[in-house]
Order: sequence, then structure tokens, then C-alpha cells
Amino acid sequence: MRFYILLIGLLYLSDIPAQESILDSKTITFYAKDSVIITADTYFLENIPPTVLLCHQAGYSRGEYLNTAIELNALGFSCMAIDQRSGQEINGIVNQTAIDANNKLRNVGYAGAKQDVEAAIDYLYKINGEQPVILVGSSYSASLALWIGSENLKTKAIAVFSPGEYLTGIKLKQTIKSISIPVFATSSKREIKPVEKLLSQIKPNLITQFKPKLKGYHGSKALWKKNDGHENYWNAFKEFLLKQK
Repeated sequence: MRFYILLIGLLYLSDIPAQESILDSKTITFYAKDSVIITADTYFLENIPPTVLLCHQAGYSRGEYLNTAIELNALGFSCMAIDQRSGQEINGIVNQTAIDANNKLRNVGYAGAKQDVEAAIDYLYKINGEQPVILVGSSYSASLALWIGSENLKTKAIAVFSPGEYLTGIKLKQTIKSISIPVFATSSKREIKPVEKLLSQIKPNLITQFKPKLKGYHGSKALWKKNDGHENYWNAFKEFLLKQK
């Protein structure tokens, strides 16, 4: 299934210069600090260090980004999508990290998945010449991305789709007020005000918030081609990303 989808994805890259064709697109594994095995899909371009980390929403898997990753390749970004220990399945891709965490009795929910994201940041940082990464989160992982971005010097920008106060025991609004790197935020239309409130303690000059005029979607599925208004989300997201190159 994954091979088939990637094969289709390659068609989108037909007009990209040869030096930016996919060099390494495969499924890999590495460890979180508590020995949970993290499964990830790499979408690496030749001669372009991977600097974008993609994290999925609740109930999902790395499959959330099957097409999004291909679009990021077309923009000239090497990226990696991970399974976090809180999630299940989407687009035919089963969350292997969650399975391993459950088998080891180490699935500790949304906040516990922070260590999965941190391990993935460390992995990319080690292989990309110690370049800081752009951290992309969706729903609960958007909240994790903000939390991590407020304290992790290996991040250089954060893009969040529908963040919220989803993390038990964490007052996110206060926790993230120390963020000092650029933040792109978006959501469905009904979530605009809650997202504004969540980010209100961060310096305004660091924030780019895209506010959809249509109903919109929760999480990064707002970027999926089958969803109305995806072009508007993409235009705003692309503009932000290209400034981070």
C-alpha cells in the first residue's frame, strides 16, 4: 500500500529538477528514551538535509502526511513523518509506535508522546549536520510542538494545526509564553478564537496565524486535496515555510 501511494506521489515531482528527486523514501525505526520503538517514514531529497518533522493528530498515524510530505518535497524540503505512541491508523497506515508502547505498557497518552517527538528531533539533528528543525504538529501534537518549541534549541520554527489545551497537567498557554522562534498557526474557522487565546502570551511578531474564511478543518487534514479550501491553507503554509529555508 505504501509503495503504491509513494509511486503516485512521485508523479507530482515530475517537474522538479533532477537534483531534487527523492533519494531516500522508506520506513525506519529508532528508540525513545524509554526504549519504545518509534516508526517513521522518511522523504529525503538528494543534497537537502532533512529539517521538517511531521507529527500526527489523535487516533492517527504517520499516514496523515502521505501526500503532504510529497508536497513538501516539491517545495524543496526533506522531511520525516513519525508515529507517536498515542494514535491508531489513517490512510491505510497503522501506528506501529503505539503498538510497541502498548506491548511494553508504556503508552502514557498525549503528554507522554513528547518523548517520541524529542527523539525524532534528535534523530534528524544528528543526521542533518546539526541543523535545527521545523516542527509540524496536528491537534494534540500541535500542542506538543508548541511545548517542545518553547524549550528545545534544536527547533527553528513551529507550524501548528489546531493546537489546544489538550495536555493533562500542563497549562499550555503559560508554558509556551517563552517561545522565541517563528510560529505558524491555523485551524478550522470555529477554532480561530481559541487558538488566538492559546498563543496570546507569545510575542505577536513571532506569530503568523492563517484564519480560514470557509468552515475549514481540524488538524493538518486541512491540507488534504480532497478537502475544501486546502489551497488557501497551503498558500499560507508555503509562504511561512519558504521564509524558514
